[in-house]
Amino acid sequence: MDDDDADYMQGSDDEDYGFDYSDNDEANESGSADVENMYYKAKSKKDDNPEEALKEFQAIVDQEEEQGDWGFKALKQSTKLLFLTLRRPHDALKTYQKLLTYTKSAVTRNYSEKTINGILDYVGGGKGGPVEVDILEKFYQATKNALEDAKNERLSVKTNLKLAKLWLDRKEYTRLSKLIRDLHNATGAVNEGDDQSQRGTQLLEIYALEIQMYNETRNFKKLKEIYNATNNVRSAIPHPRIMGVIKECGGKMWMGERQWNRASEDFFESFRNYDEAGSPQRIQVLKYLVLANMLTGSEVNPFDSQETKPYKTDPQIKAMTDLVDAYQRREVHVAEKILKDNRSTIMDDSFIRGYIGELLRSLRTQYLIDLIKPYTRLELSFLGKQLNVEIEEVEELLIGLILEGKVEGRIDQVGMRLELDRKQSLEKKRYAALSKWTEALEAVHGSVVTKTSSGRGDVLGFPLEYPLTREGY
Repeated sequence: MDDDDADYMQGSDDEDYGFDYSDNDEANESGSADVENMYYKAKSKKDDNPEEALKEFQAIVDQEEEQGDWGFKALKQSTKLLFLTLRRPHDALKTYQKLLTYTKSAVTRNYSEKTINGILDYVGGGKGGPVEVDILEKFYQATKNALEDAKNERLSVKTNLKLAKLWLDRKEYTRLSKLIRDLHNATGAVNEGDDQSQRGTQLLEIYALEIQMYNETRNFKKLKEIYNATNNVRSAIPHPRIMGVIKECGGKMWMGERQWNRASEDFFESFRNYDEAGSPQRIQVLKYLVLANMLTGSEVNPFDSQETKPYKTDPQIKAMTDLVDAYQRREVHVAEKILKDNRSTIMDDSFIRGYIGELLRSLRTQYLIDLIKPYTRLELSFLGKQLNVEIEEVEELLIGLILEGKVEGRIDQVGMRLELDRKQSLEKKRYAALSKWTEALEAVHGSVVTKTSSGRGDVLGFPLEYPLTREGY
């Protein structure tokens, strides 16, 4: 028994047919045994002689006076043969359309749903080689028509979600946009007695597709709108993978806005959900989490948490852990070497690559601040050599630090040197301390005046039972 037959047997267990066998059924059982033998004989020829197997499967369908289990299974095998082995998608579509007519009464609902999902998976998954978009649409349209006739709304929505994911993977954004509108209309049509948690879950699945589309098309305004909408969905029990997708796109959105802390939070939630779902995308999102964490300037190692610790030695993550160590030690040259030696695991990701410049700038800035501390005057060429960058970049970094008040000094553009004003810096600190001291004294003075004017004498250090008067002294 292969996987197809195992699915069939599992599906059959879900319903009770209530059959009472009698002696009159012996002829039917004999006939069923003959058809079963024909089915397995045809199936044995699939690999060596697919054309002959196809003819024998068709003979089973033709032999049945009424649509039944073996005819359904023969059509399923024929569809698979035509699409995957013989690469005749148009003929496979005709066989599939015939198979869909069996789903009304010939087989159990569970088994028909498993079969439909399985066929759509390999049709859309590219297992039969490249398929024309028109053929894909016809497969899904035939499925939707059959499900509407059977009034199977739940599977109809699931089929549309599967098609939407296919359009997203193929970057067919026009088709995807139209289908998302249809899905919103179907999900928004709430009837009395509808399962609200199921509708909330479906809505999050639609949002997950939509948010990915806007992320890929770089429509950040709509992306943020949909992201905020996901936070308002109630009574939903989404699959962890769906929340992983939403939070991953949210993290990328916050990165675009330079809100590193919020990005770090969303990437962590995304990683946690992907990890729970067993999705391989968790590794890539963990890299994004490490990147965002470094950009926050946090001294906390992202691999200290219980969830991320098991991945610290993963070969795909090792370069990122080394980068974190170099960043926290302010070793800019080590960080640059790690990036150079690990292009495949770090720099080949376009999203990460887009923020490496920001990361190196942050690291060089910290390195520069530490480097100039003991000096009062430095040549820009010396700083450039220490940072291994051009003088122009050193000058740009220093200007930024001076404007932000992190460095007290000025740049002599004639002599191309940095002159640090240590005396002025010391005077500023002294004046700041004096200012705070003066403010504190004024506050105490104000408190004394207030309490004295209200007739309280205990403020002077000796409690009095009566208000102070001039004569009281």
